[in-house]
Amino acid sequence: MIIGSVLVGAAGAGAAALLKSPAQVAAETAAPAPDTLTAQVEQRVIADTLVTRGKVAAASTAEISVPASAGAPGSRPVVTKVKVKAGDQIAYGKVLFEISGRPVFTLAGALPAYRDLQNGAKGEDVAQLQKALAALGYRTAPDVSGVFGAGTERAVLALYKSIGYSPTRVAASASDDKAGAAKTAPPGIGDKGADGKATPTGTPAAPPEPQTVVTVPMSEVVFLNALPVRADTVTATVGKAPSDKLLTVSTGDPIVVAEVSAREKALLKAGQQAEILSEESGLKVPATVQAITDAPPAGKGDQPGPAAGYLLRVTPTNPLPAELAGKEVRISVTASSSDGPVLAVPSAAISAGADGQTSVSVIGPGGNTRRVPVRPGPSGGGFVAVTPEAGAALAPGDKVVVGNTP
Repeated sequence: MIIGSVLVGAAGAGAAALLKSPAQVAAETAAPAPDTLTAQVEQRVIADTLVTRGKVAAASTAEISVPASAGAPGSRPVVTKVKVKAGDQIAYGKVLFEISGRPVFTLAGALPAYRDLQNGAKGEDVAQLQKALAALGYRTAPDVSGVFGAGTERAVLALYKSIGYSPTRVAASASDDKAGAAKTAPPGIGDKGADGKATPTGTPAAPPEPQTVVTVPMSEVVFLNALPVRADTVTATVGKAPSDKLLTVSTGDPIVVAEVSAREKALLKAGQQAEILSEESGLKVPATVQAITDAPPAGKGDQPGPAAGYLLRVTPTNPLPAELAGKEVRISVTASSSDGPVLAVPSAAISAGADGQTSVSVIGPGGNTRRVPVRPGPSGGGFVAVTPEAGAALAPGDKVVVGNTP
């Protein structure tokens, strides 16, 4: 009887545990009360960063060729030596090639060589040659600027000697060397020939030895406007005739070029701070936005161009290594930034009421919520700078509502 009573009691307790009233079932299956999500007001610098990819490129490029008359006079133009290779840094006074035994070398100057220069020549190109010679340490005094005289000739002789070649010499013209021109003895008594004996009246005197002057042929000098200059591609080949393009060079410090969309372009302007990152080497270089094109991307006919196509140029603060030329890098541009730390809230905390007033909702210590009207400022990184309206209070550490859990 005792065992039976225990079993009956246990069965009753189990049934009571399993059986629930409708109200209890409804309470247990009802959705939990919504919870409020909050975040703290912060004092921070607001910065919006645009990240894109670009390629390291030269500030400008130039192609080097030689005139058809290059090489020793009377010879067939052919490349006999190539003294530069891709990747070389080119200095002034460097021999690049040898064409039919004659050098092609570099000098400083913006004006391209367009004529042969020799004693008696005058002009702006002569002044450029004199300045380039002086920059290499070859003085042209006492010649005045723009006049090719004995001082400039001595400097040219010294330059050719330093690069291992003899200068080109050409016959002096009558205007350049009157004493060297053939003369005819005028009729008269007492004229003497080369042997010291009198010559018959009216007989021409023996012509003197031909006079020559040192010349800088236009085919032997390449003027470069500014350094640094880097050899990009070398197409000159020994044994072949010089083509229209022997060498392509890049001038100026490398820059980074990228294409951005119209939306990204709206965030960019010249002078913004940026950073260049080579993911291959880990090198980071501070940079500045140099320019961004205003023209829309090119399209076909009346159709607009693609979304990407606005050209962005970024200039590094420090020169990039030459080995990065032509490689892809990552560009981070600080598109906007606040002037120092400001009050900031997550962008999800900003709301607009029916009255059009922008505000944030602040939860007090007792759980009470108050609406604080604010003026939004710069945004970036998911945060918005805010300024409380007159009479409103908002401080770092205050909790603002950013949403509710379902």
